Amino acid sequence: MRRPPSSFFSSSSSSNLLLLTRRKPLPLYSSQCQRQRQTLLVSSFGKHFRSYSQSQVPDPTAAQPSTPPPKSRFRRFIGFTTLALFAFTAGLTYSTTQSVSKIMATPDSSIMDGPQIYKPTDEIAAEINEILRTHPEAERLRANPDFKEARPHMSIPETLRSRMLTAGALSGPNKIVVPPYVFSERGGKSMVSLMYLGSDVCGHQGIIHGGLLATLLDEGFARCCFPAMPHKVGVTANLNIDYRAPAMADNYFALRAETVRVEGRKAWVEGRIETLPEEGKDPIVLVEAKALFIEPKQAAAMAHLYKGATD
Repeated sequence: MRRPPSSFFSSSSSSNLLLLTRRKPLPLYSSQCQRQRQTLLVSSFGKHFRSYSQSQVPDPTAAQPSTPPPKSRFRRFIGFTTLALFAFTAGLTYSTTQSVSKIMATPDSSIMDGPQIYKPTDEIAAEINEILRTHPEAERLRANPDFKEARPHMSIPETLRSRMLTAGALSGPNKIVVPPYVFSERGGKSMVSLMYLGSDVCGHQGIIHGGLLATLLDEGFARCCFPAMPHKVGVTANLNIDYRAPAMADNYFALRAETVRVEGRKAWVEGRIETLPEEGKDPIVLVEAKALFIEPKQAAAMAHLYKGATD
């Protein structure tokens, strides 16, 4: 160990040494102060720890808010499907009612003003119309007070007529040349329709298409039985047809229908299409048919639309 130089103990440094020896060391914290400081640190740390733990970590013993279980895909599918069906049914009912209203709410001008309202478009149509109007069968039915004469195609508004099958697409030169003359017995008991079919509605060459004959039977049977139904309207449930002989084009025909039974909302009709021969000749039966019509359950809501056309 090196000894300090002698100058260190010289008189010039004696005063410094004296100050060093007399200066008291810095006081140390007492054990009591240390304990207080530790207590404050622990208390502060615990406070922050508790606040952090309470905000971040949920207490498993605390009551959790109840949340509804998520709906299964099946239940959501059922709910969506039910809503879609309801909207579709409501829309279909509304559109059907509006369409029927446009057709049937218009007064039947052919009943009010008579069949002369029809104006032929050419000489051929004028000749055919005159033959049908003055035919002995038409005169006989016109003289019977139990029958009412009409031309139903003429009661359809012009804007809608072009969209109809027999009154629009199948009407005109060489087709259903003139609107048929219809004689309906009161109460929906029977109906006779007189018409002329041209060469442009054939299946085989020169033979009227069987589908057209079925369509004419369907419409004629419906017109026959509707007045006998509770709310004067129905839909075809069944139609059975037997073709007996070919219906040659460019000829006159008679459709005859009879309501044979009515039970509640159901009506059974039988009838035929036959030739309309000259006076003194026997008609030839071409097609025979039977049909069942059922009145829709919602027909009561639309009864006022059909009242003017079926009374």
